[in-house]
Amino acid sequence: MAKGEWKRSGADDLPLTGRSECEVFDDGTNTFFWRAHTLTVLFILTCALVYVTLLEETPLDTAYNTKRGIVASILVFLCFGVTQAKDGPFTRPHPAYWRFWLCVSVVYELFLIFILFQTVHDGRQFMKYIDPKLGVPLPERDYGGNCLIYDPGHPADPFHNIWDKMDGFVPAHFLGWYIKTLMIRDWWMCMIISVMFEFLEYSLEHQLPNFSECWWDHWIMDVLVCNGLGIYCGMKTLGWLSMKPYQWQGLWNIPTYKGKIKRIAFQFTPYSWVKFEWRPASNLRRWLAVLGIIFMFLLAELNTFYLKFVLWMPPEHYLVLLRLIFFVNVGGVAMREIYDFMDDPKFYKKLGQQAWIVATITVTEFLIVVKYDPNTIMLPIPFFITQCWTLGIVLIFFWTLWRFFIRDITLRYKETRRRRQEGSSERDRVPGHADGTNLATSGRSKLNGSMDTVRHRKS
Repeated sequence: MAKGEWKRSGADDLPLTGRSECEVFDDGTNTFFWRAHTLTVLFILTCALVYVTLLEETPLDTAYNTKRGIVASILVFLCFGVTQAKDGPFTRPHPAYWRFWLCVSVVYELFLIFILFQTVHDGRQFMKYIDPKLGVPLPERDYGGNCLIYDPGHPADPFHNIWDKMDGFVPAHFLGWYIKTLMIRDWWMCMIISVMFEFLEYSLEHQLPNFSECWWDHWIMDVLVCNGLGIYCGMKTLGWLSMKPYQWQGLWNIPTYKGKIKRIAFQFTPYSWVKFEWRPASNLRRWLAVLGIIFMFLLAELNTFYLKFVLWMPPEHYLVLLRLIFFVNVGGVAMREIYDFMDDPKFYKKLGQQAWIVATITVTEFLIVVKYDPNTIMLPIPFFITQCWTLGIVLIFFWTLWRFFIRDITLRYKETRRRRQEGSSERDRVPGHADGTNLATSGRSKLNGSMDTVRHRKS
């Protein structure tokens, strides 16, 4: 790109489409920070391997060597991926950052596949190699309990039930939905997913005890306060990102120190901005895509709780937090690739690599849950809950049938009928009415006819 050239957001070679995209100004500066360092990484990696091979004595501990070999293999794969993998749609703060998370996605999926192919006992005991504290059954916990907002039985602190809920999960809920809003970029979809997950908790509390919460914890603490506030702040951030000017200059081209600091801070904001316009009711493809996104989001949320349960991981374990951090970093890229594939299928002929691997991870996690504890998954759902979900699915099915099939057929039939009526009315018109000649002839004929009648009467 020439220096100082305006271009569309996204990749440099994207065609102009009907999407809502901002304009980007880039002065074309290519510093050491942005250059490829494939030879540098290869040299450092080779030196490390030579050091381990020639200068370091190999320990005699088999378990330690196994762990070390696995970690070294993963690091070599990450080095290859960060330098050689294909770039995704995001370039800030650096394309290598997103390539790193793509490679982490592959490593995590391979780990899940390995766990899936183990027996239930071996899989749970394998977690001890990661943390010796794992691999033991979780203790029973009491969830739900006293749901009184004001408890007169505790005069010292009658609101103790509310304060007991004010733990680390409150800011986690807020931050999680703030980030999800930045991923989805649509208020309605976020609210639907938020409310539907609360209904899922109601429906599955007979399977997992930690789904059993007080009504005010579901609808006030979660939906309105934590989730609602996170979605609101996320939408405000989206508004700022959509209005922000995207003008990029090289750091050394900025004369003031204040400008340099501002430029460094903006390095952690998007390079450009694309407003997501899902429009699920516009056609069947977009409608099914939105339904699939909502389904996969809810399944990933449920996997968080079920994986902890079947693999015997306490909620506060660092692996649970690492999984959430992982989805925060890969979810945004996956959503952008899904939107591009749905919005412009002529240009994006296949689903993006990050979206593909995230979908695979979500399905694999669910399969692990099914294999490791089928008894919990197959616990019968209460009849009235089954009725509610059946009614909802039937309504969605018939609405889809009406909106994209019956309604379209009806509109086509009305349009065809209207055109036929217009064509028949055109054919029924007498030729020559436009210039008045036929009307004059008709008038003379009527006049001559009336004169003949008068003459006949006189005779």
